[in-house]
Amino acid sequence: MQTLSSFVCGRWHEGSGEMQALHDPTTEAEIGRCGSGGVDFGAVIAHAQQGGAALRALSFAQRGEILKALSVAIYAIRDELIELSGRNGGNTRSDAKFDIDGATGTLAAYAALGKELGAGHHLPDGPGIQLSRSPRFWGQHILVSRPGIAVHINAFNFPAWGMGEKMACALLAGVPVLEKAGTPSAMVAWRTAKAIVDAGVLPAGAFQFLVGSTGDLLDRLGPMDCLAFTGSSRTGQQLKGHQNLIRHNVRVNIEADSLNAAILGPDVEVGSDTFNAFLTNVAVDMTQKAGQKCTAVRRIFVPRERLADVVGELVERLRAVPIGDPNESATRMGPLASARQFADVRQGIERLAAHGKLACGGTDQIRDRGYFVAPTLVVMERADVGVVHDEEVFGPVASLLPYDGDAAALVPTVNRGDGGLVASIYSNDRAFTDAMVFGIAPWHGRIWIGSDRVVDQAMPPGAVLPQTIHGGPGRAGGGEELGGLRGLSLYMQRTAVQGFQGAVAKSFGSGEVAPT
Repeated sequence: MQTLSSFVCGRWHEGSGEMQALHDPTTEAEIGRCGSGGVDFGAVIAHAQQGGAALRALSFAQRGEILKALSVAIYAIRDELIELSGRNGGNTRSDAKFDIDGATGTLAAYAALGKELGAGHHLPDGPGIQLSRSPRFWGQHILVSRPGIAVHINAFNFPAWGMGEKMACALLAGVPVLEKAGTPSAMVAWRTAKAIVDAGVLPAGAFQFLVGSTGDLLDRLGPMDCLAFTGSSRTGQQLKGHQNLIRHNVRVNIEADSLNAAILGPDVEVGSDTFNAFLTNVAVDMTQKAGQKCTAVRRIFVPRERLADVVGELVERLRAVPIGDPNESATRMGPLASARQFADVRQGIERLAAHGKLACGGTDQIRDRGYFVAPTLVVMERADVGVVHDEEVFGPVASLLPYDGDAAALVPTVNRGDGGLVASIYSNDRAFTDAMVFGIAPWHGRIWIGSDRVVDQAMPPGAVLPQTIHGGPGRAGGGEELGGLRGLSLYMQRTAVQGFQGAVAKSFGSGEVAPT
């Protein structure tokens, strides 16, 4: 039994009072506990001010060197994190690597960006602007670090990657972080935090880590602070409605539920490269991390004439996935992360199955112990079944929906998801692809297009890359993370500087001065 501690105010703090239990989802055995009782959140915020001042004194390149060192430090304990990920999160070795390598890779990507940005401390935002008849009166938008704290409330499904991607952007922007771990998989986040602290490369106060509840922290945030949350839409709504956050206009970024869609174009022939990539990616998205991914496909749109072929081949692939103890090398899908997840997913399957036909999977007990659910595919007779577009079942579960092959008619049905993180389109027909992209783009943060020309080169749609944004409108939370430099915008203030061009352009812009 291990008791996890928080790293606050420059020391490790073991919580007091009521503690939360941590379990091995394969055996259901209690293996640890955590809590934040006794943490002084006023002191936490004050300590972060020290770290913020030190970070802002560093150049982008110097902050990038810190991120590079953190990436190396986390990678050095990769094998230990993989073992913990199986024991506390139910992850197979492959799923654990997906999380851990996502963290180190994102930190490394932002380290390289810091090196590219160089010795500066602010960012020009676009070209300078002539503001009067004479170019002498000049304007320049700039981005500067905000002197506050970035509170990151992370999800249980990616304890390393979720923390790594948020802190990479904040630290490069010059803002100190408080990372709050998702409780079910807190052991992985805690060990990652230990590696970050032990690396000794961050200024005091730049990194703090919390296990357990946030107490009165949100009541203490002010106008220069920000909150980034990943999790359920219900919790996201509660955070957005927090009175203190509203009162002080604290910046809030939410990444929440998403009924991600995979769309097979009517031109795609059975057995083609694009068809096979569609099957492979859908099967992986349904089973990787037991379907507990914000980018996992939940709705699969297939031309009605291809329905039987897709059901037959997809069911064969899903039934062939070895399920069991994630620590065994033959296992390809482990259990859900917690008893709560297990109950929620089984209830969700029952609601979907009430409106369609189970092609495989279901709620039957597949092991004597542990939170195991078989990959479940529910086939609907129509694409407009309400429950499919209203509720996300956060597990290895998806619904297969037939459509008539017309892009214009399909667009409104896809958009019934009310906002998504990613939609994937499989087609070699440019007219179909263009119609779908322009039709669904306002409702999605990212659109992935697979065709014969790219499927053997492209990362799968479920992979979040630091170069492009992660987030989406509506149900997906309305937030946005990553996207290269765009990821820094949450933590920086855009300000318009106006004055004599010679001074403004040289101090705040690119340094180029137009002739006067």
